[in-house]
Amino acid sequence: MAEKKEFLEGRKAVTFLDLFAGAGGISEGFMQAYTDDKYYDFILASDINENCELTHRVRYNEELGLKTKFLTEDIMSETFLTDLKKKIGRTSIDVVTGGPSCQSFSLSGRRRKYDKRDNLFEHYLKVISGLRPKYFVMENVKGILTKDKGRFKDEIMRRIRSIIDHKQVSQLYCYLNEMLGRTATSFEKNCFMLKVRLEIEDDSKTISLIEEYFLILEERFKELTRNIDYRISKSDSQISTIRHGLNLLKRNNERRKIQNAIIQEKAFCNIDNDAFVHQMNDFIESLEDDTIIGKILLSIDNVKEFGAFREKVESFKSMIGLYAMTLDESFDTLRAYAQKDGTESEFEKILDGIRLYRIEKPIVVLSSDYGVPQNRERVLFIGCRNDQKLITEIPATVAPDEKVTIYEAISDLDFIGNGETKTEYGKTRRNKELDPLIRRRAIDGPTDTESERHTFAEWSRIGRLQHRFIFECKPFYVKTSEELGNPMFHIEQELFNHQTSSQNTDVKKRLEIIAKHGDYDDACKIELKKKNLESNKRNYTVLNPKGQSPTVVTMPDDFIHYSRFRAMTVREMARLQSFDDSFVFQGKRQTGGDKRKSEIPQYTLVGNAVPPLMARAIGNAILKVIR
Repeated sequence: MAEKKEFLEGRKAVTFLDLFAGAGGISEGFMQAYTDDKYYDFILASDINENCELTHRVRYNEELGLKTKFLTEDIMSETFLTDLKKKIGRTSIDVVTGGPSCQSFSLSGRRRKYDKRDNLFEHYLKVISGLRPKYFVMENVKGILTKDKGRFKDEIMRRIRSIIDHKQVSQLYCYLNEMLGRTATSFEKNCFMLKVRLEIEDDSKTISLIEEYFLILEERFKELTRNIDYRISKSDSQISTIRHGLNLLKRNNERRKIQNAIIQEKAFCNIDNDAFVHQMNDFIESLEDDTIIGKILLSIDNVKEFGAFREKVESFKSMIGLYAMTLDESFDTLRAYAQKDGTESEFEKILDGIRLYRIEKPIVVLSSDYGVPQNRERVLFIGCRNDQKLITEIPATVAPDEKVTIYEAISDLDFIGNGETKTEYGKTRRNKELDPLIRRRAIDGPTDTESERHTFAEWSRIGRLQHRFIFECKPFYVKTSEELGNPMFHIEQELFNHQTSSQNTDVKKRLEIIAKHGDYDDACKIELKKKNLESNKRNYTVLNPKGQSPTVVTMPDDFIHYSRFRAMTVREMARLQSFDDSFVFQGKRQTGGDKRKSEIPQYTLVGNAVPPLMARAIGNAILKVIR
């Protein structure tokens, strides 16, 4: 296996790595993307699951002959960034992609409070800050825009804008030192300078900076309580709350470890919607900065002796509140001091210069706009380094009237019945009514082009990487990583992942009735009940061959095939995601219950993936402007 020399000649390699890689939808799309002068060099993929690694290694290392590395490690691990940098060595990374787990804020399911997956984006941005790529793409479900009434999205935007260009911070420090020297007390100045440093400096300095910050706060607290009777100051519950609250705030790392441990335990024990969840959530919330600060500030207001030192007390309260602010919120507070100083324009100019990434707003994309036979909406946070062009949209590649239909995508696979496995392409059943839907297209979906054209199914069989690779190694399947090392276990065949479950008579009758109704509505449920064919499933979707599918999910029986009245195969689901047929999903086909979370079977790999053709469009949008 090798890359075509004629393709590589005259083109510059743009390096990328894929975090939360899953099956490799983004990776596959980026490998398809290219311009006249650029292409992508796939350096590394990372995911927590070994089956994701297995699927990547077979596809990119064995089949395509690349030297792509894989890091199987939790991004929340304290050593993740260090291990990642060891893996990539001195290679400079131009683009980072990734979609932090979206299940906790997906519109398709119940949202959980204090889900461990909610803060994965923080760890993703920590990697961005450490690698400083020219562009990064953070992909997620549309539900992220409305989580917590939009506050979650706003927080992500703030965190992106808070990534600092460390080469420019000396100017900021110099300005703040001079400006605050003219407008603030020495107490406020020292707190502000430490807070900004705390947000900007690397993690190795965090502990010492926190200690220094709280030393200043504690000195002010001692000053305020100096004139209060010693016996009162030691026994009064309000003063004790202030003292103990400051200690709790100071022990930031310890609190975070406790919170994360409880969140992990909640996930492990499936604690949700039960008698335990509220108590656990309340305890986690009690350790939040804002909760502790709220109690401290209330207690300060309740200490009547502080009334004689109103100005110092108000300043003390402000600097306690400052500790919990983001960098952007801190800048908002500092802006008032700059206005007082008459140097706001200078302040804003410095801020523009130190922000490493620009982003206008999240970009909402619909996969069917890019030649994918699926109406899968996703949100993209595309960060553009300050020396690169801002990206504000991903232009559609297909017009509304030329979108790929379900029939066009999978009708050539309609030669499999209930409880069957097909390893070769079979004779396709034709349909006079639907056959006109099949159109010849360019590789990324358009029909109005003079370039080489095939049907969607033909492109899927031929593969969308022929322009770049010489396919000498045949695709193959293995069940485990151990089997990968022994060619005797490599299963080679013409068609992969095309297998249906053996469904009993009742299930087949149920699916046929639902298909007859065309929807899993009340009338359908009444008929099912009359015939003792009720189901506990929340939803079934009968696929419409003339349109696009809804969002592909991880459960195979959520969709009912439009003509066979059965669950979909992995290969059919992969077609709806726009994966080539040569992309083989490794490991188990499916697993039951909670095992899906750890084993990540084929259906889960497919359902959680980013559609490659949509990723291709994203990759091309970056290649066109990257410098």
